[in-house]
Amino acid sequence: MSEYRPAYLKTFESGDLNTKVNQAYEHLSICDVCAWECPVDRRAGQIGVCRTGVLARVSSYGPHMGEEDPLRGWRGSGTIFFTRCNLRCQYCQNHDISQTDRGDEMEPEQVARIMLELQTMGCHNINFVSPSHVVPQILAAVLIATQAGLKIPLVYNTGGYDSMVMLKLLDGVIDIYMPDMKYGDPATARKYSKIRNYPQTNQAAVKEMHRQVGNLVLDDKGVAQRGLLVRHLVLPAGLAGTEEVVRFLAGEISTETYLNLMDQYRPAYKSHLYPEVNRGLRNEEFQSAVEAATAAGLNRLDQRKPKFWLNF
Repeated sequence: MSEYRPAYLKTFESGDLNTKVNQAYEHLSICDVCAWECPVDRRAGQIGVCRTGVLARVSSYGPHMGEEDPLRGWRGSGTIFFTRCNLRCQYCQNHDISQTDRGDEMEPEQVARIMLELQTMGCHNINFVSPSHVVPQILAAVLIATQAGLKIPLVYNTGGYDSMVMLKLLDGVIDIYMPDMKYGDPATARKYSKIRNYPQTNQAAVKEMHRQVGNLVLDDKGVAQRGLLVRHLVLPAGLAGTEEVVRFLAGEISTETYLNLMDQYRPAYKSHLYPEVNRGLRNEEFQSAVEAATAAGLNRLDQRKPKFWLNF
C-alpha cells in the first residue's frame, strides 16, 4: 500500500486552507463555531457556553497509548487536549479538563509547534481532543504547521455536538473523524449532559463526517489513515440508547462503520446526584449492547478497553 498523503496537504497547496482559516475566524464574531450557536463576539472578548475567547486553551499534549489500536499503533497518537468541552456530562471522568480552565491559552503558532513536536516524536497522527469550540484556532495552527512540514494525519476527536458550518470548513482538512455518539434520546442527553437536541445534531454531524472521509481505512500495519471511527460509551440501565445508536449507524451510515463500544463507565464528577448512574456498568448491560450492535449488522465492532489510561 502506498504511503498515505493527508488531505490537508492538497488543500494547502491549492490555497484553500488559508481561505478556510479566514472564513472560520469570521464565525467567531457571531459565534456558531459549535452547535450551541451562542452567539457572542469572541473576537471582542465575549464568551459563551464554552467560556473560551479568541485563543484556544490547551490542557496538555503528548503521545497517547490509550487510544484505539488503529490510532495508537506502536508509537502513540499525538493528542492535544483542549479545555472546556462544549458538553456538560455529569459523569465526566475527565471533568478536571473538560469543565475547568486548566491549561494555557495559546496562539496558533504555539499549537502548531506542538503538532510538529508530536510528529518529531514519531506519533502516527495529531489527535485534537474536544475540538468543537476551537475549530478556527485549529485551522490556523494546521496552516502554520503545514508550512513548516507537518505531514501526518489529523484526527478530530469530538463529543459529537458539532457545528455543520465548521464541519464543512474541515472538509479536505481532517483525515480521521472520531465522534462520540452518546445518546439516542434527547431528554436523556438534556438530563445527563445538559445539551439540547443532541441526537439530531449528533446524527447530522456523523453523516457529514462520513460523507467527507468514508469508512475507516487502515494501512498494512493496521494504523488508521482516513475515515470514520465512532465511540459509544455504554451507560447503566441502558440510558445511552445503544439500540437507537447502532440502528442509525447500520442503517444510515454503513454496516462497515468502525464502532468502539466502551465498557469503562464508572461514577465520577456529579454522578452521585443521579442514583441511576451512580454505579458501575454491569456485565449483562454491556453484553446487551454488544448483541444490539451485532443484531443491527455492524461488522467492525471493537469491544476492548484501551490498554492504558493516561490522565493528562
